[in-house]
Amino acid sequence: MYPKLAAQAPCRLSGMTIIELLLVLAMIGVLAALALPKYQSYQERIRQTQASQDIMVLQALVQNHRLNSGSYPATLAEVGNADRLDPWGRPYVYQELASVQGHGKARKDRKLNPLNSDFDLYSVGKDGDSKTQLTNKVSLDDIVRANDGAFIGLAADYTD
Repeated sequence: MYPKLAAQAPCRLSGMTIIELLLVLAMIGVLAALALPKYQSYQERIRQTQASQDIMVLQALVQNHRLNSGSYPATLAEVGNADRLDPWGRPYVYQELASVQGHGKARKDRKLNPLNSDFDLYSVGKDGDSKTQLTNKVSLDDIVRANDGAFIGLAADYTD
């Protein structure tokens, strides 16, 4: 009397299983782990470039001050940049050398020769630490002015 029903295959819901979901999350995690160091390295290069450009501007201001007054300024405040900060949030370091006797406070290369004869101008870099000798481990991340302004860049890239 009643029609006979054919056996039906169990219907499967369309969607993702928990294993598929975990696999997708694992792949996203791997991709993020690969991309994050590249992004951080990119950001650090941007900061280094910005510090180099700032030092170029400050160098021009210091040299302009010397042309107008006949002497180098004692501080960056004399050129209107006392509170200028590097990309890591620290003040730039300026040391007038032309009127100082000896080389005690001057930044030095690996042979202990002064980097500049007129003035030192640099950022202490990412780690916020620096030593007088440029080849010291804590100084390698500094952004420096050397050879009286002929070189401005990362201390690790400076070859004397």
